[in-house]
Amino acid sequence: MIRAVRIAGPGREFLIDDEPVDIVIADGRIADIAPTGALRPQGEVLDADGTWAVPGLWDNHVHTVQWALAAERVPLGAAGTAAQAARIMADAAPLPDGRLVGTGYRDAMWPDEPSLDLLDAATGETPAYLINADVHSTWLNSAALRREGFDSIDGVLREEQAFEISRRLNAVDPAHGDRAVQQAGERAAARGVTGLVDFDMAWNADAWPRRVAAGFAAHRVEFAVYPFDLDRAIAAGLRTGELRDLAETPSGARGLIRTGPLKIITDGSLGTRTAACSHHYPGDRENFGVLNVDAAELVELLTRATGAGLGAAVHAIGDRAVTAALDAFTATGATGTVEHAQLVRHADLARFARLGIVASVQPQHALDDRDLVERHWAGQTSIGYPLAALRDAGVELRFGSDAPVAALDPWQAIAAAVARTDDDRAPWHPEERLTVDQALQASVRTALRPGEAADVVLCGLDPHRANGDGLRAMPVAATMLAGRLTHLA
Repeated sequence: MIRAVRIAGPGREFLIDDEPVDIVIADGRIADIAPTGALRPQGEVLDADGTWAVPGLWDNHVHTVQWALAAERVPLGAAGTAAQAARIMADAAPLPDGRLVGTGYRDAMWPDEPSLDLLDAATGETPAYLINADVHSTWLNSAALRREGFDSIDGVLREEQAFEISRRLNAVDPAHGDRAVQQAGERAAARGVTGLVDFDMAWNADAWPRRVAAGFAAHRVEFAVYPFDLDRAIAAGLRTGELRDLAETPSGARGLIRTGPLKIITDGSLGTRTAACSHHYPGDRENFGVLNVDAAELVELLTRATGAGLGAAVHAIGDRAVTAALDAFTATGATGTVEHAQLVRHADLARFARLGIVASVQPQHALDDRDLVERHWAGQTSIGYPLAALRDAGVELRFGSDAPVAALDPWQAIAAAVARTDDDRAPWHPEERLTVDQALQASVRTALRPGEAADVVLCGLDPHRANGDGLRAMPVAATMLAGRLTHLA
């Protein structure tokens, strides 16, 4: 039982004012809710002491192993120039395998450009790999290019070649990777996370049950498959929504892992200037971004996935890519999400809603990218980073981080959606702000009502009375997954 808690998230609409309540939990679900003192104590009692409860929070877009391993890599987010990024790598220590790996640089606003000579001069013969914050490009020195078998005049690899580099860097020893994921899961639980959608570019159908069997129990997981593994997924009988861990585990957890969607990356990114857009990028009349998957192939992939019982998660950042994704959903009758939807034509807002396609978006990206938008998308006429526009059109929103692109912290996403600023500047496109209730609804999968899963987060502040900074720094007193504590401050 959770005693004397005030409900702040979905479910509070059934209560009177902000009265404290007791929540009775049985068999992993909420059995009853009543005013404090009206029910006899049952089982173990967690005294909430008047804290505020919201349903368990989800991050609907995570690259889990890459996010977990980022803690071991050289942070490059503070680098303001290519020369500074190279100097940071020159002073860094290699990993035990002898490679230098940095992550999180953002070169789109740099006054200088990455070059092979610059990185070679700083790192010499030690293989050096720098991963862009958006993961759509990587900057390698000559030693790394030779080691990986790639050629590049400037050392920069983009799109599929960059993804291949990330896949290789993430393919660490399973025991090492599983430990990193375990530790990262504990950090996520401390921020109220009870579920995530894993978009790692790997075969996750075996990895996640293995982790749970070894004791992972921090949160629920829906894992994606990619087109290069689609035949394998179909042969294995994977179907979206089906459980993959049915056996009891040492932690007592089970039923945490489900098959997710087929993930298809149809265009690039704003940071790499490869998102497929209607208007060209400034200074390059030939660059409208790239479509990594043409219309016929996208329809074929969605058709096969739908026939096999797999939903779809279609990465589409630029407005041309979003339109192409909706066209393919229309042609095939597939269900699922458009991931990112950072530039959306006005006419496509209603199409999302009519098709029942979910917009899986990352509110923090709007704040991280606002300066990039002013420079690189100034000539675009579609809506940039829509939230309220999509919701007002009747589109279901789901929030995520795209970790490690942004921090895996749902409170950061909620704050970004509500405030549309995270510095001393005025809100960016304030017409796209959401209310706290709307942002919470996009961050949960359940509600605090009898019969629902007992995934509960106890907060130190009432979210409705917090500003953007307060939401971002929300104290999390406890996180509960199916009635089991995964975090207690």
